[in-house]
Amino acid sequence: MLDLVTENSADTGQQALSGPMPLIEARGLMKSYDRRRMVLDGINLTIEAGERVALIGSNGCGKSTLLKSLIGLHPISGGTLRCFGDPVGMQGTRAQRLSMRRRTGFVFQKHCLVRRRTVLSNVIHGLFGERGSWHAFSHSLAREDWRLRAMHALAEVDLADKAMERADALSGGQQQRVAIARALVRRPRLLIADEPAASLDPVSGRNVMDLFTQLCRDHAITLIYTSHDMAHAVDYADRVVALKHGRVLFDRPAQRVTRADLKDTFDG
Repeated sequence: MLDLVTENSADTGQQALSGPMPLIEARGLMKSYDRRRMVLDGINLTIEAGERVALIGSNGCGKSTLLKSLIGLHPISGGTLRCFGDPVGMQGTRAQRLSMRRRTGFVFQKHCLVRRRTVLSNVIHGLFGERGSWHAFSHSLAREDWRLRAMHALAEVDLADKAMERADALSGGQQQRVAIARALVRRPRLLIADEPAASLDPVSGRNVMDLFTQLCRDHAITLIYTSHDMAHAVDYADRVVALKHGRVLFDRPAQRVTRADLKDTFDG
């Protein structure tokens, strides 16, 4: 017990001297698919826990590639990358990769729901990857505590009353809220979203972004999302990171992003 207290005290002292560790830290990150052209060309990026960061840029600038590289879905070609303090991708161990994915939720433009299954089953699918995850195949197979977690997540997106309906019976906005609940059921520390409102009409899109960012704030979840809607990027993020030709064009607080910045991002 004495050794444990001493060790913890030393860790705490070291953390106090160095400050809190960033949740994500990329240095000189490179990514190429064919070795002829760099999709990401020397990205330096630090994201602190609890931040909401929007990635913007024209098609082909590397937004989605960066998003997926940050969490190890795409192996990087060079540089260093850490998430939750651990190396990402092939730089890390299998245990580190599994741990990172368990702490990360995903929401994409396409809802990726199993249309013929119930809303509740689709939310429970978010628990695939957990021990005994075959139980997540359907709500009828799921453990009771998983069903309760899924119902709580549905209540947070105001869809608890739709739990036993088929996913394809819901509107597009409701389906995206199910996708958010599926991400939340993992109790993530990091939420990754690729164009989460792009397939929705303007009103539904803002409603989803309102809900999305409020839930991240309520649960202290770090949020990184891409958007082609500049109002969504500026209104819902703490920081905006613009990419151009695979490099960071600017990285600044959302309230300081100007029309000229946006013009520079999408011209050329």
